[in-house]
Amino acid sequence: MTTLRPTLGERELALRTRARRVIPGGMYGHMAVEAFSTAHPQFMVSGDGCRVTDADGREYFDLMCGWGPVVLGHRHPGVAAAVADQLSRGDCLDGTSPLAVELAELLVDTVPSADWAMFCKNGTDATTTCVTIARAATGRRKVMVANGAYHGAVPWCSLRGAGVTDEDQAHLVHFEYNDLASAEAAAAAAEGDLAAIIVCPMRHDIRRDQELADPAFARGLRALADRTGAVLILDDVRCGYRLDLGGSWEPLGVRPDLAAWSKAIANGQALGAVTGIEALRDAARSVYVTGSFWYAAVPLAAGLATLTELRKGTALPDMARTGTRLREGLAAQALSHGFQIRQTGPVQMPVLYFAGDDDVRLGTAWAEAAVENGVYLHPWHNWFLSAAHTDDDIEEILTRTEAAFATVARM
Repeated sequence: MTTLRPTLGERELALRTRARRVIPGGMYGHMAVEAFSTAHPQFMVSGDGCRVTDADGREYFDLMCGWGPVVLGHRHPGVAAAVADQLSRGDCLDGTSPLAVELAELLVDTVPSADWAMFCKNGTDATTTCVTIARAATGRRKVMVANGAYHGAVPWCSLRGAGVTDEDQAHLVHFEYNDLASAEAAAAAAEGDLAAIIVCPMRHDIRRDQELADPAFARGLRALADRTGAVLILDDVRCGYRLDLGGSWEPLGVRPDLAAWSKAIANGQALGAVTGIEALRDAARSVYVTGSFWYAAVPLAAGLATLTELRKGTALPDMARTGTRLREGLAAQALSHGFQIRQTGPVQMPVLYFAGDDDVRLGTAWAEAAVENGVYLHPWHNWFLSAAHTDDDIEEILTRTEAAFATVARM
């Protein structure tokens, strides 16, 4: 296969050179684009609706949405107005903004499993707080996690090896997603010391097909937690606000004891949340978790505006409709160019792989061709739709992905 030779802009290349001098690796974490592409720009300067613009002024249709946080679209007017209004009056103050109470009330009114809410800064904060509360409530140590699941970038749950010791994860017990028998075995291995079962609404590990939760598996975990006295934690950080406002397992009829939220809950502002049931209120009150910026007023204002907009009821159906059209269009394009592809997961959070492409070389070439044609997406991480993606936008995106398929077919 001939390699695509993408062209990065002059300012992009200059910024990368400067960054390598002052930032380890030039960039780190999930946004280090050199880890997955030679074509994707690292640096973005603006966003508007479902488009982003890089440092060289090139515009892209955005199918990553900031890797999930942007659910209403970049610079959504209602959220932007709430942010500007609060910023004009202050952000990090000596006391908590009344907005914290308003947003907590709205979350409790929206999420059936929520009797209370706490706020933090990101998804790792939220999952860690959930685990801490579960241990405080039960007096136990062990936490069940699915193999390959991502629950944050700190030692207790990190998937990365460097700097993480065996002792950091000594109390994790692993099971296989959608395999209730393995979950039962993991609970038994905890030998009465099981504090929590933490689980994602679906399997969204990187470099593999996404896997929706089997309803029987979800119900089985709920029953297992009840039987063992463990706390069931739903890590809704990635899926929250795209599948169901009440919680991503609400359509399955399964409610968690605690839920971790972040990404989309403030349409791009840094905010995380934990919601929980009444029985865990005292445990939540007893733990010590905090951060200087956890109750900053501007993200709370964005969170309130975001949830208020989403509760109008049009955004989620719109994302489902446009996501379905995108999936159908990509399937037809692949077939017309002689490629077999797999598209898995919910249409609002799709991922695409080429059949037989175990090293994702073909998928990477296609993703690079897509970005060269002005569509920003990822070769092996799920994408994200937003409410700002209109039907016309999807048709234009498909015009450009058609060109990407054609490019790869010529290699």
